[in-house]
Amino acid sequence: MSKSFDDLIAKVNSCGMKKVAVGVAQDAHVLEAVSVAKERNIADAILVGDEAKIKEVAASINVDVSRFQIIHEEDPYTAALKAVKLVHDGDADMYMKGVLDTKSFLKSVLDKEVGLRSGNPLSHVAVFEVPTVDHLLFLTDVAFIPYPTLEDKVHIIENTVTVAKACGIDMPKVAPLAAVEIVNPKMPATVEAGELTKMNDEGQITGCIVDGPLSLDLAIDKEAAAHKGAEGRKIVGDADILLFPDIHAGNLVYKCIVHTAEFKNGCILTGTTAPVILTSRSDSCETKVNSIALAAVVAEAMKN
Repeated sequence: MSKSFDDLIAKVNSCGMKKVAVGVAQDAHVLEAVSVAKERNIADAILVGDEAKIKEVAASINVDVSRFQIIHEEDPYTAALKAVKLVHDGDADMYMKGVLDTKSFLKSVLDKEVGLRSGNPLSHVAVFEVPTVDHLLFLTDVAFIPYPTLEDKVHIIENTVTVAKACGIDMPKVAPLAAVEIVNPKMPATVEAGELTKMNDEGQITGCIVDGPLSLDLAIDKEAAAHKGAEGRKIVGDADILLFPDIHAGNLVYKCIVHTAEFKNGCILTGTTAPVILTSRSDSCETKVNSIALAAVVAEAMKN
């Protein structure tokens, strides 16, 4: 089981280098990340975009792009379509956003002809390595579905369980989070958490353990769980997947960790036929490299 991003990178190294197609690749942060990823034997890259601009940006940050295949395309959206088509056709293993607005990037992901539609809803997972937690934490959905329905939450669980299993967690523990750990009809998040737990008990959600509603402390802090007398729960401070009731809760926790804690993280979009790397321009090079590594592990699992 991978307990850190170093473990994930070692896992990638053991199964062979993957290939990432970058749409509109003339972005300094992305070029730096794919250069590091290649140096660490995580992934090679195909850079799609304005070749002159790619070389100009690369030179400004001392990145040697002669090591990569470059496909010249000046129009940004056409470049995105050419990049995603490489993944669709099996010429690359994963798709990464370059200097392209998120709306256009997602439009290319969902393109009916060359995109990566799977028929299931898309969702986002952020994976954190936090020193105070002895395993990776999978936070979902913190960036994509604003107000997930019960049905959406089932798909989010399925998407995230796939990622967790790719990282070596055989039976991920999923904690549908709420402010309290008992079902309260006046608090819809607790009701839906209870429904998800029941669906898991009845075999409608498989391949994982679901136990909710759970407050965040009971989900990730074994001492807090013991103090609150939660020993009889299926999850007692050892959750792998934190399922948030809506995007507000998820995004607030995500940004709280990012801006206040010592951590490593990576993010991918799930529910697609191949991993999609959707990071923010403000994310560090390390976060982008970790995201490539995470996508590579998932790509290997999907291939097998």
